[in-house]
Amino acid sequence: MGSTLGEILIREKILTADQLRSAQEFQRRHEVSLASAIIAQGLTSAEEMAQGLSRQLGYPYIDLDQFEVYPDVISLVSVDAAKKYMIMPIHRIRSFLTLAMVDPTDLDVIEDVRFRTGLSIQPVIASESGISNAINKYYGVSHAVRPKTSIEDIALADDSKISIIEDVKEEEIDAADESGPPADEAPIITLVNSIFVEAIKKGASDVHFEPYEKSFRIRYRIDGILYETMNLPMKFKNPVLSRVKIISNMNIAEKRLPQDGRLKMRVKLEKGRKDVDMRISSLPTIFGEKIVARLLDRENLQIDLTKLGFEPESLEVFRKAISRPWGIVLVTGPTGSGKTNTLYSAISTLNAMEKNIMTAEDPVEFYMPGINQVNIRDEIDLTFAAALRAFLRQDPDIMLVGEMRDSETVDTAIKAALTGHLVFSTVHTNDAASTVHRLLNMNVEPFLIADSVVLIVAQRLVRKICKRCGVPQKLPARVLIDLGFAPDEVDSVQVMQGRGCEACNTTGYKGRTALFEVMEVTPPIKELILQRGQSKDIKRRAIEQGMITMRRSGLIKVKNGVTSIEEVLRETIKD
Repeated sequence: MGSTLGEILIREKILTADQLRSAQEFQRRHEVSLASAIIAQGLTSAEEMAQGLSRQLGYPYIDLDQFEVYPDVISLVSVDAAKKYMIMPIHRIRSFLTLAMVDPTDLDVIEDVRFRTGLSIQPVIASESGISNAINKYYGVSHAVRPKTSIEDIALADDSKISIIEDVKEEEIDAADESGPPADEAPIITLVNSIFVEAIKKGASDVHFEPYEKSFRIRYRIDGILYETMNLPMKFKNPVLSRVKIISNMNIAEKRLPQDGRLKMRVKLEKGRKDVDMRISSLPTIFGEKIVARLLDRENLQIDLTKLGFEPESLEVFRKAISRPWGIVLVTGPTGSGKTNTLYSAISTLNAMEKNIMTAEDPVEFYMPGINQVNIRDEIDLTFAAALRAFLRQDPDIMLVGEMRDSETVDTAIKAALTGHLVFSTVHTNDAASTVHRLLNMNVEPFLIADSVVLIVAQRLVRKICKRCGVPQKLPARVLIDLGFAPDEVDSVQVMQGRGCEACNTTGYKGRTALFEVMEVTPPIKELILQRGQSKDIKRRAIEQGMITMRRSGLIKVKNGVTSIEEVLRETIKD
């Protein structure tokens, strides 16, 4: 902020030197700010001046009409100071106050507000008319009070404080939606709180805030399936999105670029308080920002290997592989298929005082006591490959790399495995056998794959039939045989189907389990890898050696009444 307002406007070619002198003379005669003088003389518009300052200074430009400012923030700056300096407090995160200013080069104003509030000031740029309208809108409301239902202490996940959401009644949501803002509380805070509380109650893994041309939709992902829960009027779009960005410590003025945030909450429920981490992602779309909140509920993290869904034969192979002193164990599948849960279960099983276990994750989803976890940050070149190289200088026994997405990471992991370390990682492929060709496509030599990779696990998640409303379903033998059941086992198959009840939200399903395909890299499979054999040949050889495919894993769970035929058909193909 070394330049003055006038110098910046000349550099932006918004004013000429003569116009600036004229504005300065007007400023002295009428005792107003330079910005007011420039606008009063009609030398430029308030919007053009604000946007020019934004380009030159690098501060975000915001349209105050698009933001909801809450009473506890407004009270930080008096109405007299707001009018005198043409400023507007926007939001507060811990010790930082975001302040909308016409002239962010005015260090005296920033210092005065900092002294009055005791907070560090983060300026953003707004037009004079925008600030004037906001002052009239917010400081003119006499009944503004702190809302009853609020997130009290907003904090990042790595902060010692924890946010608190009070439980919200359904009728309060309806009131905010239908009758407009109540006189004694901020409806947007209540609405956002209720959305998150209800998602936690229902066991949702994700909350989607989706703006469209004429609607604003809220959806929950429950047991892997998205359900629409609200379709709000468009007047709620900007306030709700801004509120979510504020509590997740995002830049509310930046709407052009994707952003990531994180939030830790303690929620009051009927059964007591519950801590939930949230990972927030915003993405600009043609109708506004779409925000997705990933709910990381530690209570839903299942780290008992026997409860993940492994068949006994597959579990034995998996245990044998992770007990080796060196080698690479790969888990493959699409996003949301439970790979992280499987990896956490493996390293949790191996976690012991005499082991040095290190993980590189993007980002770290759950804290695991006794394990050294590192957040990947590509913007400062802390990549998976860089983290893995650093791990090798930290005397590791076991390493987990969140994803092998490039040849550099793969090369480093292979070197680690061949020098006496056990390495876990993930790859995005459709099944276990095709993982070999994915590595070959990353220019890894076949002999390195054969020598380092000891196990490949492919997996998918399917919904479990609700135990409360599940009933037997009779299907013809021909249908079961077409699905993949052997003729001699058809008579013993008892297909179940959920009718739908209150416990499962009438879906017939509650909870999820995994289908696994566990391929051990045996000498015959190594030979095929060295020969660059096709995926179908590798898979056929693995089946001959006893590998249970994902389709077969699903059929076993159908036979045991765990899941439905529809779920297995949705996630697998016939072998």
